Amino acid sequence: MRSFATLRMTKRAMLAAMLAAPFVARAENAWPTKPVRIVVPFNPGGAIDALVRVIGDGLSTRLGQQVLVDPKPGANTIVGSDIVAKAAPDGSTFLITTNSTHTNNPTLYNKLPFDPAKDLIPVSLVSLGTILLAVKADAPFGDLRGMAAWVKGLGRPATYGSWGIGSSGHLYGLMFEKSLGGMYSHVPYRGDVPALQDVANGTLDLTWASPVSAKAQITAGRVRALAAAGAKRSASMPDLGTFAEQLVPGFDLSLFVAAYAPAGTPKEIVDRLQREIKTVLADPAVAEKLVAQGQTPIASTPGELASVLTRETPIWADLIKQSGAKVE
Repeated sequence: MRSFATLRMTKRAMLAAMLAAPFVARAENAWPTKPVRIVVPFNPGGAIDALVRVIGDGLSTRLGQQVLVDPKPGANTIVGSDIVAKAAPDGSTFLITTNSTHTNNPTLYNKLPFDPAKDLIPVSLVSLGTILLAVKADAPFGDLRGMAAWVKGLGRPATYGSWGIGSSGHLYGLMFEKSLGGMYSHVPYRGDVPALQDVANGTLDLTWASPVSAKAQITAGRVRALAAAGAKRSASMPDLGTFAEQLVPGFDLSLFVAAYAPAGTPKEIVDRLQREIKTVLADPAVAEKLVAQGQTPIASTPGELASVLTRETPIWADLIKQSGAKVE
């Protein structure tokens, strides 16, 4: 039987919780009181920028404040991510980035200016992205098997573009060389759009690109999509086979895009933003726009995103170690 002292302590704890609840609710409901900035560590006009602008429009309506999309490209997402990692944890600044920030960079770089696992806290998954292998429209092969044979007989390394050293596109190329044989030479670009232009002009053999970036060149008949990375076919390009289907079993590493907050951001704000992202992604009009961009909308709780990072990080880290890729 509990003592009167214990009962008094229990009542005090209950009373404290009851008194605190309205304050927590008010703090959550009051946020945001000023415009919210979402930093995107990629070039303006690119795939992730386009994705976040669609989501940002929906969040502006839901939050009753302007949501500003702020592209801060550089160093394989490090520049923009570092800004958020060091921002005030007051609910005014967030990050939406690909998995490279957490799964690739800690292994690729000897030293980072911040610790992704400690300085950025999960908010929600946003989407799974499709990455295409694009070639010139009149390339002398029609599928992945034909491309592999062409590269082996080329007599020189086949050049392939990506959106930077250490990017997922760079690693995909290293996987190609290991899986398909032949020689491949990586050419880093500041985004996939200029790489696509060089493929169309014939000065680059292959490039990795997002569907939204490649759409104009594909529609113009200058570039052709050969295959897609990911475990499943893209809803935006259902007729395009994956690498696993065509030639490379196990080549199913997808890019995922997620939202993060600076460490120390109040849980109430993180939970509110997570709920609003989920609501925005559930809007059929939003989902239609994202699918057209080659994205598969997918929301999650902060805990579910943390579990995804725990599962995926060792996979990417092992791939990077096997490839020998390193960025000083």
